[in-house]
Amino acid sequence: MSGRLAGKVAIVTGAGSGIGRASAQLFAAEGAKVMCADINEKGVQETAAAINLKIPGAGFGLRVDVTQPEQVERMVAETVKAFGKLNVLYANAGIGEPGNAIDLTIEQWNRMIAINLTSVWLSAKYALPEMIKAGGGSIVNQSSTAGLIGIPGIVHYSAAKTAVVGMTRQIAVEYGPKNVRVNAICPSTIPTPLVANVWEARAKAAGTTWSVEEHEKNIGMQYPLRRLGVLSDCANLALFLASDESSWITGCAVPLDGGLTAS
Repeated sequence: MSGRLAGKVAIVTGAGSGIGRASAQLFAAEGAKVMCADINEKGVQETAAAINLKIPGAGFGLRVDVTQPEQVERMVAETVKAFGKLNVLYANAGIGEPGNAIDLTIEQWNRMIAINLTSVWLSAKYALPEMIKAGGGSIVNQSSTAGLIGIPGIVHYSAAKTAVVGMTRQIAVEYGPKNVRVNAICPSTIPTPLVANVWEARAKAAGTTWSVEEHEKNIGMQYPLRRLGVLSDCANLALFLASDESSWITGCAVPLDGGLTAS
């Protein structure tokens, strides 16, 4: 099959919905075999089924709790068992919720760090040996503009996403000689189920109500490009970083933010 990822095998975590689903489907459309991983078994099986409907045998759905080392190790092993190798990892799984430094609980802190940071390290830990065996590969980590600039009300999220950027650079430097590239995507607001949950929690805490459409439009006007991102914006960037088109790009944290950090 032809395509920008022809002949490659990829893992996409958080593939049960949103950015992960859009990216897994795009990777498959561009020629990759894709392990779709998510804690949401129904969602991830739907993603794999949609891939296989168009490209039989290109998708594999697996329920994975990315905070659990043995499950992440199994995810990599099942990928290699199903498809023979591993070339691409998109560590996209994550959560979001509001919280400031005073009111946040230790349970909220630990959960955020486990899902948004520890899982990224675990995914790399088990993927790297297989990528090295395959002669190299590309790791794409999901960070955020909250990992580049200060944003009120999300202290634990900001901490995790900032650490992802630092880890991305470190792994890129250490494993570059093994022909493994590592980059981070730093999206700003892209309406996904995760983002909608954060909006709803903030609205509930403030005792306010609003329509999602009105809220999206109002937030979008704060960006130089006067709109929020869409799923394809992130999926297309992930595809570029996963593909050989970006073969001399590593250790980068790429803003995907409609000009927010530039302003």
